[in-house]
Amino acid sequence: MAAPPALRVVEYGARVYRRTWRGSVISTFLNPVLYLLAMGVGLGKLVDEGGGSADLALPYLTFLAPGLLAATAMQTAAGDASYPVMAGIKWRKTFHAALATPLGVRDLVFGHLGWVTIRVTFVSVVYAAIMTAFGATSPLEGLLAVPPALLTGAAFAAAVTAYTARLKDETGLSTLFRFGIVPLFLFSGTFFPITQLPDWIEWAAYGTPLFHGVSLCRGLALEIPFEVDPWVSVAYLLAWVAAGTWLALRFMRRRLVL
Repeated sequence: MAAPPALRVVEYGARVYRRTWRGSVISTFLNPVLYLLAMGVGLGKLVDEGGGSADLALPYLTFLAPGLLAATAMQTAAGDASYPVMAGIKWRKTFHAALATPLGVRDLVFGHLGWVTIRVTFVSVVYAAIMTAFGATSPLEGLLAVPPALLTGAAFAAAVTAYTARLKDETGLSTLFRFGIVPLFLFSGTFFPITQLPDWIEWAAYGTPLFHGVSLCRGLALEIPFEVDPWVSVAYLLAWVAAGTWLALRFMRRRLVL
């Protein structure tokens, strides 16, 4: 039985990554260690000594680690769905080459998103192992936080792929990271509860996909109450995946075929 055509795109991503994985060692292995050391252990010690984590009823490192897991999934997905997609469309034109084969736009998009999902899964498992090694959570609870991190990554992968497919040049990508990804990283509950934000920003934070990913990861990893109903968060992230995938198919077809 022949494999689905989209798996050929996944295979292509895996073959390329086998040659280039050394370039992602720092972001995959070292960044989690440095973040947890600097923010969780270093800053966390000051927060705990100053009583800043009293409202959290747990050490700051423990509070921070699951949020960083979701944020890392977001950053990994956004990175793999932005410049590589622009390269495939404009610079290296590998997407054009793929469409010269029996592959279609649907195979290309699904295969690309499938490969990004595999990358996010690998990064999330590594991060879960590192935050377990830091004592932030147990191994089982750390693994329980991987699926919502994966869902968060899939939501951003689909949305950013659709966004990139519409761009004529890379200027929009730097704008995306400067005014989109970085503010989400800072103000979606990763480092502190969003209830500490001004009211108007707090309500905006509730609408971000990262907030829902952080809520799911933190609730499962720490066995604490979710900030919103977990099924609402799951449904919201799935809606982002579905809408982003539909838009990615539409914009990619318009860019590469029509």
